[in-house]
Amino acid sequence: MRTHGTLATWNDDRGFGFIEPAVGTEQIFVHISAFPRDGIRPCIGEMISFEIDLRGDGKKRAVRVMRPGSRGTAHRTRRPRPTASRQSPLTAVASLLLLAAIGWYGYSRLTAHDVTDSTPIPAPAAREVPYTPAADPTPAAPAPASRPVAPAPVVPPAVPALADTPVQPLHCDGRTYCSQMHSCAEATFFIRQCPGTRMDGNHDGVPCESQWCTGEAD
Repeated sequence: MRTHGTLATWNDDRGFGFIEPAVGTEQIFVHISAFPRDGIRPCIGEMISFEIDLRGDGKKRAVRVMRPGSRGTAHRTRRPRPTASRQSPLTAVASLLLLAAIGWYGYSRLTAHDVTDSTPIPAPAAREVPYTPAADPTPAAPAPASRPVAPAPVVPPAVPALADTPVQPLHCDGRTYCSQMHSCAEATFFIRQCPGTRMDGNHDGVPCESQWCTGEAD
């Protein structure tokens, strides 16, 4: 049950005091931890509201103290304000360099994109169509029928007349062997008319029997 009273005494060094309740004469103990943590120190004579906690030894203790006009509870804690941490100069320089690099990268990409978009696309080359003359509607006249051509007569080549070969007269010129003769008649003339020939080995009157006069031996 919440009641109210006046802070009668307060020891700020030790952090406790006593409340004079509006109802009753017994003062009630109060500790600094029961007050709101709003940074305002307790002041003697100020009006406060509170709840009474009865301890095991029978003594009363004020808890959840509130000041007039306060909407919070006595145990409402205040979050400490975050203190801005100091950044070292090296961290600040690194952050600036990183931001500059990101900005330069974005600018270069944007510039490259603009250059690509502004490049004109060449038009396709015109394709030449070959000229085809129109067909003549007049039908062509039929070609005249060719007549059969008689084959030309084959004329045999002229055979030149053989001139009479003059027969050289035979005479003794010093030849004595069959290998030097040209015919059987020549060899026969030499063994009969020329002395010292060696063309009749068996002395049967037939010269060069193995070369020129092969059939004369019979």
